[in-house]
Amino acid sequence: MHRLDRETSGIVIFAKNIESKVQLQDHWKATEKKYLAVVHGQCAKTSGTITTYLAENRAHIVYSTSDRTQGKLSTTGYRVRRQTKDFALLELDLVTGRKHQIRVHLAGIGHAVVGDQKYGKRDRGHTRLALHASSISFKHPFLGQQLTFESPVPAYFNQLVGKIDLAP
Repeated sequence: MHRLDRETSGIVIFAKNIESKVQLQDHWKATEKKYLAVVHGQCAKTSGTITTYLAENRAHIVYSTSDRTQGKLSTTGYRVRRQTKDFALLELDLVTGRKHQIRVHLAGIGHAVVGDQKYGKRDRGHTRLALHASSISFKHPFLGQQLTFESPVPAYFNQLVGKIDLAP
């Protein structure tokens, strides 16, 4: 139904039949997707929105551009949930869903995702990508009821930023 980067952990949904697939695709913009990421550094702002145009070069590297003719408008909301001396745990709202959007946006504001070998800094001590699809919420394609699925925080995140409690 949708995709995650190979190294990203968490929830993926699949349609069981073509009718469900079409219904889910038709309402995909209304689907709420939340992610968690552990990033390098301490964030100066406790929340914000990152909006850029994303484009991809011939080497399949995605990058931000201010040229709307080159890229597609992309928006990521974030909120700091915890900070340590070296890292910050961010909760991310994916407003649009472009290839490598979260990774490029966070690297662009100076807070690359821990373990991101493509867009982050080389760090031999942290080679696993600290990006997790934590929840997805959508209306059932036929019954209309709101469904929400959550995935527990990976133990790796607790190793990076300590015990995580995501209660509001």
